[in-house]
Amino acid sequence: MRITSLFAVFVVLGCFISAPVFGAAAKPNVLFIISDDLTATALSCYGNTICKTPNIDRLAAQGTRFTRALCQGTYCGPSRASFMSGYYPHSTGVLGYASPRSAIGDRATWPQHFKEAGYYSARVSKIYHMGVPGGIEEGNDGRDHNSGDGADDPMSWTERFNSPGPEWRAPGNGETLEGNPDLKRPVVGGNTFVVVEADGDGMVHSDGKTAAKAVDLIQKHASKPFFLAVGFVRPHVPFVAPKKYFEPYLPYDKLPLPPKIAGDWEDIPRPGINYKTSLNMKMDERRQRKAIGGYYASVAFMDEQVGKVLDALEKSGQAENTIVIFTSDHGYHLGEHDFWAKVSLRDESSMVPLIIKVPGKKPAVCHSLVELLDLYPTVAALCGLEVPPRLQGKNISRMFDDPKHSVRSAAFSVAPSTKGYLLREDEWAYIQYEENASKGIELFDMAKDPKQYTNLAMNPEFASVVESFKTKLAAKMKEVHANDLGRN
Repeated sequence: MRITSLFAVFVVLGCFISAPVFGAAAKPNVLFIISDDLTATALSCYGNTICKTPNIDRLAAQGTRFTRALCQGTYCGPSRASFMSGYYPHSTGVLGYASPRSAIGDRATWPQHFKEAGYYSARVSKIYHMGVPGGIEEGNDGRDHNSGDGADDPMSWTERFNSPGPEWRAPGNGETLEGNPDLKRPVVGGNTFVVVEADGDGMVHSDGKTAAKAVDLIQKHASKPFFLAVGFVRPHVPFVAPKKYFEPYLPYDKLPLPPKIAGDWEDIPRPGINYKTSLNMKMDERRQRKAIGGYYASVAFMDEQVGKVLDALEKSGQAENTIVIFTSDHGYHLGEHDFWAKVSLRDESSMVPLIIKVPGKKPAVCHSLVELLDLYPTVAALCGLEVPPRLQGKNISRMFDDPKHSVRSAAFSVAPSTKGYLLREDEWAYIQYEENASKGIELFDMAKDPKQYTNLAMNPEFASVVESFKTKLAAKMKEVHANDLGRN
């Protein structure tokens, strides 16, 4: 009778066939590692042949690597508030850099759900939004740029730790690449493309301190279930790392740039031209190549810190009882279409690396569409916790047994600053500006045009496809607004 009841519980939770093989009577731990502004195209496990990321690659070889994971907001604040709360950005109204707490009320965030289930829940550095470089220099908890309110959520954590660092002020060889055509501009802070080949070792910098604190917490809490969220700030600008991480990418002039296509912007609506371009940043090809080298050096530095955390987990004896997740808050352009940074809804900006290692599951590569919003319900289910039915993500745990399994026909992402909306399907990428499409539309055939060079939205041949997507997007927005927490 007890066996039958247990079977029924697993069936109700929908995770019987994908239940991980954890140690007897041990609650599985969760180690959530997130990088900032990281594009999957910079990782060697995703095919980059220049930037080497052996530690992230090691995790990918042990877990499931998702090739089509999308963020729900293409810059830090909306994305992080979304996957931490379990709601789309327009449902909470967090379209900038605020905490979702005022919208969700007493509803539990992802780590809070684990804390209330008896887990030790800790944050190290940037998990919710935190200003980079300003917040890192100050060592604060993250503040809304306009109101000054904290973007972090104290209710999510048993403990929280910040990792201050010198950022662009680090001693070393620095250069401002953006808006500096005559080389007269000093090294500056803010959201500016700056490269600093820094003196000293990694422990001077935020990510070095974050790795050290994460190692310490794993050692201290290995005997009880933990939800440990580790936030690295690189490769977010400034591209600063100890000098040795730059050496593999020198001289910068050897680094290739993405193809430059004549007339590439001519069929793009104005909001679709990214806020940072080679043109408006006044970056010639030398600076563009140096930006890529600085980005890769920052990624390599971050990768080494990830390795320290993974090593500590192995040494703790908890690796076979711990779900490990690695991702980023959104992607990043590195010169594709002469675009740089985030915000765009093209694949380089909207897609993220996502690697999940579940003990007892075979390594795999999954090409199914998934969203960062799926993390909360999936990890809760894998750990045997209740999956709150209010969550807007989906439980993808079956994919760890069957990587061909699919839970959605389209993934959804937004760029609030341009009022842009993306529906990404297997065959198509549809981007619409304004809910009524008054500021333009983009449509890309992802089979024939995977780099998204030719906008088909104005081609009469594809009028029916466009109309179909307008209907689908209207239905998606109705679904999202039905759970508008700011109105309820």
